[in-house]
Amino acid sequence: MYNQLPIKRYAHTIKFLQKNIPAPAVILDLGVRNPFSEVMEKHGYTVFNTNGEDLDLMPELVKKHKVDAVTAFEIFEHLLAPFNVLREIEATKIITTVPLRLWFKEAYRSRTDMWDRHYHEFEDWQYDWLLEKSGWNIVQTEKWTSPINKIGIRPILRKFTPRYYAVYAEKNN
Repeated sequence: MYNQLPIKRYAHTIKFLQKNIPAPAVILDLGVRNPFSEVMEKHGYTVFNTNGEDLDLMPELVKKHKVDAVTAFEIFEHLLAPFNVLREIEATKIITTVPLRLWFKEAYRSRTDMWDRHYHEFEDWQYDWLLEKSGWNIVQTEKWTSPINKIGIRPILRKFTPRYYAVYAEKNN
């Protein structure tokens, strides 16, 4: 199973996490347990996950665990109001990634899975503004391209156009 994981994206994400929040650290990872939860644990992190609850309706769930940091990897684009979740977080450190809006692709929407849709397709400045307005100070950012290796115009454009945006931020006091 490990060889089926998005290795490039995971490699970038774990490197960004280790640079900004070194292990050991206790992390609340927003979203259901997933293969990247296991990657974090293999790198020395203790990881708690949310259980698929609707964070738009229950943003207070982010207060359930006392943790050193919160991570949200490709979560906030699915929420109608990520501002409310960001405001509820009590940890003072957060690392998030969001897919960036691509000029050659409309917002992602699964026709069969209501949870697998993007309400937001962020530009970096929009996401920065969301974080800052919800009380976070951006410390470090990084972008990388999509790891897709397919043939076609869009896959070629994805090799040169950053798709993922990672942010490390700290809570303003």
